[in-house]
Amino acid sequence: MIGIELFSGPGGMALGAKQAGIKVALAIEKDVFAAKTYAYNHKETSVTVDDISNINEFQFHRNGEPVILFGGPPCQGYSNSNRKTRKASNPKNWLFKEFIKATNLIKPDWAVIENVPGLKNLEGGFFLEEICNDLHKIGYTPTFKILNAADFGVPQKRERIFIIASRDGVAFEFPDGTFKDKHVTVAEALSDLPSLQNGTKEKTLPYKTKAESDFAKKMRGRLRLSSQNFVSTNADFVVERYKYVKQGGNWQDIPKSLMSNYKDHSRCHHGIYRRLKEDEPSFVIANYRKSMLIHPTENRGISLREAARLQSFPDNYKFCGFLGNQQQQVGDAVPPLLAKEVFKSILAY
Repeated sequence: MIGIELFSGPGGMALGAKQAGIKVALAIEKDVFAAKTYAYNHKETSVTVDDISNINEFQFHRNGEPVILFGGPPCQGYSNSNRKTRKASNPKNWLFKEFIKATNLIKPDWAVIENVPGLKNLEGGFFLEEICNDLHKIGYTPTFKILNAADFGVPQKRERIFIIASRDGVAFEFPDGTFKDKHVTVAEALSDLPSLQNGTKEKTLPYKTKAESDFAKKMRGRLRLSSQNFVSTNADFVVERYKYVKQGGNWQDIPKSLMSNYKDHSRCHHGIYRRLKEDEPSFVIANYRKSMLIHPTENRGISLREAARLQSFPDNYKFCGFLGNQQQQVGDAVPPLLAKEVFKSILAY
């Protein structure tokens, strides 16, 4: 099967597609650094750096093979955490129309849209209904479901909605996660990675221990060095706050006397200053630098490589750009292991 990806980001969804056996021929992404990451890790894919609204022709070779079009239109406007522009007037909420336009032009056998679960309820379900109606109008049969990445072997509690549409009238049946009864934990994901400090910027370091868990072995492969061990440099007063946060806790564990720079610290989002729990999957890896996501046992933020592990990116996956941009790419990505299982189920048809 030939794959084409829109709104591709750093290529997490494409990696899952490749692992499932799909040849990704073309990717389109307007962010220069995310596109560079994609091109570096997917050398067999032609990457176009442009706004999707500027593209009216898609050049690739079908060779008589079935085609799958996939992607995740920007989701900030659908996110439950976005209280300012989570409404119909946000132009980003309408970028799915570009995906529908591309579907009509390419006429793939399958179309897959991935997004945040908030899409289901935004404006009373208007946007989800609009997407499904648009797909129906151009001859596709859509089905949708919210999946939790942790149920598919990703060490992270991350829910995503998938809309999967068939041109042949197939009512797609979503896969059941085989890890529902035993999620991969943070400890299983991170325990072999090197110990770091606030502000560490080491391109490579020896692993701390042998890979003990199946997940760590899968992520490491035969590598001997851990790469991109980059930790944001936080102010001393921020690191001092970290010391008070217990595993699974957040800013509420911090003494009020240390939060005086907040106008009203009681209104902090619950995701601020959260320390990961070793014996559970991670919280959502979103913009983890701004939210001050704390390592489970060390008083520092999590590193780029640790965040990538929690998203199920293998250790040989390189992220390009400045550190803040790299962190954003990891947070925005689709977990490859989740994408892999979805694509495997499509290929089964």
